[in-house]
Amino acid sequence: MKAIIGKKVGMSQIFDENGRVIPVTVIEAGPCAVVQKKTAEKDGYEAVQLGFEDVAERKLTKPELGHLKKADVAPKKFLREFNLENAAELNIGDIVKADTFKVGDFVDVTGTSKGHGYEGVVKRHGAAIKRNTHGGGPVHRHQGALAAGTYPGRIFKGRDGAGHMGVDQVTVQNLTVVKVDPELNMLVVCGAIPGPKGGLVTIKSTVKVHKVKQAGADISKNPQKASGRNPQKASARNK
Repeated sequence: MKAIIGKKVGMSQIFDENGRVIPVTVIEAGPCAVVQKKTAEKDGYEAVQLGFEDVAERKLTKPELGHLKKADVAPKKFLREFNLENAAELNIGDIVKADTFKVGDFVDVTGTSKGHGYEGVVKRHGAAIKRNTHGGGPVHRHQGALAAGTYPGRIFKGRDGAGHMGVDQVTVQNLTVVKVDPELNMLVVCGAIPGPKGGLVTIKSTVKVHKVKQAGADISKNPQKASGRNPQKASARNK
């Protein structure tokens, strides 16, 4: 498990060696300082706390300043804890940079989605708009009736409805790192990530399992299939 804190810069596009367009998101990743270290002897698990983005001391509380000064680290605006595979090797004060990841790594990016305020059911849940014919009245985007008058006589919890939209923690899994620039603290991942420009994100190694395809994996063991009756012919097609 590798991880870093970053900030969403925006979306762009690049071209691969075959001339195909790849939509990418640019992330300002790190540098992050190790602020605290958790150990199995003292805390029961191995982890490190990373700090990101310098901030003025006057913008932090006294407990926050004391916590950072104890680690002899400059005041940081954001603190996040990660269970890293090399947590035991890291020490307080070490710097984690963008080059902790390499091109081809698969990552999960977590951020806070854009806020949309109070929205109706059409925008929030994709509800249908009622017919705009004569007699429709000013209720084209209303939700309409939801429950019977006798039983249950109420609306169950969790029912789709109008309300606050956005500002939720969202994780996009299994994105590919296509470019790493440690000098500019830049990570470029294929695809979109949650949040607005300048929004805080955390990048971690994906929890998805990537299996390497073995030779002959596409040859069926079912004799009723063509690849099962003649596996040599099936393997020859893949060459």
